[in-house]
Amino acid sequence: MTEANLAPLKPATFLILLTLAEGTHHGYAIKKAVRRRTAGQVDLGPATLYRSLNQLEEAGLIAEAEDRPAPELDDDRRRYYRLTPRGRRLAAEEARRLADLVGAARDARLIDETA
Repeated sequence: MTEANLAPLKPATFLILLTLAEGTHHGYAIKKAVRRRTAGQVDLGPATLYRSLNQLEEAGLIAEAEDRPAPELDDDRRRYYRLTPRGRRLAAEEARRLADLVGAARDARLIDETA
């Protein structure tokens, strides 16, 4: 699957990649980070989250991380994910696309210049 086939990204996909751009996370931590980042507007359900993680992994955009926290801070059942270089590249392309759209909305005076 090429980057062109994946773009534009679904909002949930972009938010997952954005979260993993900050570092390695397990599924539930991704869910919490997305919810926090969107002020509760996006709350990924388990089916959406884990289906998206599987699709992203199959597409080579994320991978299971080998590094884990210390055993006393970890749960063996958790899978930790990291962004791959391909995933970072695609997330950056999507961020630029969205920034261009926001710029166009500002030019059309749909949103305030300070937004």
